[in-house]
Amino acid sequence: MAKKGIHPVYKAVTISCACGNKVETYSTRPSFSVEICSSCHPFYTGKQKFVDAAGRIERFNKKYAAGQGTKAPKAAPAGE
Repeated sequence: MAKKGIHPVYKAVTISCACGNKVETYSTRPSFSVEICSSCHPFYTGKQKFVDAAGRIERFNKKYAAGQGTKAPKAAPAGE
């Protein structure tokens, strides 16, 4: 059997998320809030936000493509 006086007290608490979802559970902590939960996390909802990198890549290529023609060719080693 469990010894008295050494175990934490579990009490009913409410965990509230920034999205408004509330979860009733038991904890040794008092009620607290979290920033993200399973109701609003992209992994669980399947609504992932993808960054449009195509525009960034095109901008990079355009910026650095201009410098391609200005480089001088490497000189051949002496003795050839």
